[in-house]
Amino acid sequence: MVSGVQRAYRFRLYPSRAQEEAMLLVLELCRWLYNFFLGMIRCCVKVPKKTWLQEMLPALCRKHPKLNMVHSKTRQYVLYQLYSNLKALSKLKKNGRKVGSLRFKGRGWYKTFMYNQSGFKLKCGSKQKRQMGILHLSKIGDIPMRLHRNFTGDVKQVIVKHSGSGKWYATLIVENDQPINTTPAFRGKSVGIDVGIINYARDSGGKATEHPHNIDKSSKRLRREQRRLARKQYDKKTKRSSKNREKQRVKVSRVYERIVNQRNDFLHKLSRYYVNRYDYIFVEKLNIQGLMRGIHNARNMADAAWGRFFNMLEYKAESACSLVVKVPAKNTSQECSGCGKMVPKTLAVRQHKCPYCGLDITRDGNSSIVILHRGMRIVGLEESESTPVETEPLHAIGGQASSVKQELPQGASVEAPSVRVG
Repeated sequence: MVSGVQRAYRFRLYPSRAQEEAMLLVLELCRWLYNFFLGMIRCCVKVPKKTWLQEMLPALCRKHPKLNMVHSKTRQYVLYQLYSNLKALSKLKKNGRKVGSLRFKGRGWYKTFMYNQSGFKLKCGSKQKRQMGILHLSKIGDIPMRLHRNFTGDVKQVIVKHSGSGKWYATLIVENDQPINTTPAFRGKSVGIDVGIINYARDSGGKATEHPHNIDKSSKRLRREQRRLARKQYDKKTKRSSKNREKQRVKVSRVYERIVNQRNDFLHKLSRYYVNRYDYIFVEKLNIQGLMRGIHNARNMADAAWGRFFNMLEYKAESACSLVVKVPAKNTSQECSGCGKMVPKTLAVRQHKCPYCGLDITRDGNSSIVILHRGMRIVGLEESESTPVETEPLHAIGGQASSVKQELPQGASVEAPSVRVG
């Protein structure tokens, strides 16, 4: 039994003009505060403790009265964010990465502010407007919010974000103390998934999912809007844009936002499809950044967002009591799924023909079966024939299915999914 699970829910905000100006002012003051503390840290020989800088906030607010327009918890979060960035930078340096120092935030580069534990209140809408609610933020007021999905639990944090397209979003961090049932009925289904470029995913049951190529679909419009943006006036000395350039920048951001929304929609449906049907989901442990480095197909790999797809599988499987296992990716396309012998082939060869056992199957289909066999050996299950996958459309997939986890034998190495909010 698990309790105290946190989830993040994002909702669209519809502030008035006065409320939007107030939120933009909060972002600007938070940006100034971030740069002020970063400047103090740069002046010190050794990074001071966070509590030492936090004690300076009351005196700083007395010296600069405008800072009182920002909620106290929000001011403290700015300091927390600064030290979190310093910690991440230090970790990258320890891992051998070449990193510089933290940069000051320029105008328009500070996008979020947060209310932690206090300073906010959520009010649900009336019966006539069930999807609309009111989010009260201290120092700002009551902001209409579209509640497009239901949730249960206590709201612990509210993160307000200003997107590049000019839209405002509120991410609610909700904690649910009700225990989650982790012993549902066991279905005994397993699947291996091979991701690619021609087909986004092909599983061991024979189902192939086409690559959506979201960037290619919007490339013509994106090029047109970017050309128009390049023609707009921009002063390099003052680093100020004209009003027409700012309007065009918003149009470019909306094209990018549409591409991201299309990609996320596809990945959510596909990941939910597999989580609802299988107890064990086996995928490759890929070095995605290494694959994209110096490859002519890196653009399509970035558009595929395999890492995001694996993350969605993991956190959704956590709630459905399924298990996502990452298996070694070496030679999954060279090994024969029928006899286990190596059949070398180049990337251009898309058909697997084994000269030893006579198996004739698609390259991706063979890889998915090899992934399934490797995963089943890792978790200690007997290899069996994979169950064919249903061929219903993705938009018809819904509901929450779950299965029981089997205890792994001693010595089994499984990369278990991490707990995520989402």
